[in-house]
Amino acid sequence: MKYTYILFLAMTIGIFGLSSCNNEWEDEQYEQLVSFKAPPNTEGVSWTYVRYKPDGKVTFNLPVLISGSTPNTEDRTVRVGLDLDTLYILNREQFGEEQELYYKVLESKYYSIPETVTIPAGQSQVNIPIEFSLADIDESDKWVLPLQILDNPSGNYRVNPHKHYRRAMLRIAPFNDYSGGYDGALFEIILEGNTEGTALNVETHRAYVVDDETVFFYAGTRNVDYPDRKNYKVFVRFTDEAIDSQKKKLEIWSDNADNNKFEASSEQPYYTMEEDYSDITKPYLKRIYITLSLGYKFEDYTSVPGLRLKYETRGMLSMQRDLNTLIPDEDQQIQW
Repeated sequence: MKYTYILFLAMTIGIFGLSSCNNEWEDEQYEQLVSFKAPPNTEGVSWTYVRYKPDGKVTFNLPVLISGSTPNTEDRTVRVGLDLDTLYILNREQFGEEQELYYKVLESKYYSIPETVTIPAGQSQVNIPIEFSLADIDESDKWVLPLQILDNPSGNYRVNPHKHYRRAMLRIAPFNDYSGGYDGALFEIILEGNTEGTALNVETHRAYVVDDETVFFYAGTRNVDYPDRKNYKVFVRFTDEAIDSQKKKLEIWSDNADNNKFEASSEQPYYTMEEDYSDITKPYLKRIYITLSLGYKFEDYTSVPGLRLKYETRGMLSMQRDLNTLIPDEDQQIQW
């Protein structure tokens, strides 16, 4: 009799316990907090790629999420604004007193963004449409659009307190068909007077957008982390003028040739561009291969006061761009 009673009691507790657990899972397990989906990199910014269009606007959709284990039960109108204070702190932490290296707030003429966005009941994600117009932007400035989710005085939503969810430091990067990172293993940078003949190499030369057909590189070993980088821009225009069945002509110049003594090589610079779908396991993957053959001379007149260092460059730069053709949005299609 005692054994039967204990067994009955254990079964009763188990049934009620199981019922209690099931009811608990019907309740919200986490706080419903509003966040951006814009994870930062090690420098604290989120690269945002925008197709360059000379005569039109491009819409970038920034996701806004509401967390939780149960559906959103009401319409929530989320307020969005600039976050200049966080960008200032970020610059100080990353670059100290080197203001030439600071990220700059994207000027208002280059974008428009709504002040609010509504997350409807039953949905956990919406997009904020940001319209960019980047026709005359100078990429030698490091543009960032610093956004934050603002508190709601009415108490209709709560903002995620974690800074990487509450804020979005969008590092704006226009792109065209030729921009991106080029491998520099076969591109030599030679200092005049180097008797040993040892050439310098830079692993990656980044090409920045100027217009639909033109990019610029930084000369020699320079990159975006040099305070004097604006003095050493090398412009490259991709023409349709054919040299043979594969090669097309490039045009090369500098906008500061009087000071850096820029001089293009006497050999005709050219580029080749090919594409294929050769990945058997990923037949949707389109690969584009771009190779540049070029050379130039320039003088470094800012590194050492009163001394001009002469450099000659020559060789080939190459880039592979992979596109997932199953994705309709081009900025998401390219596998950066």
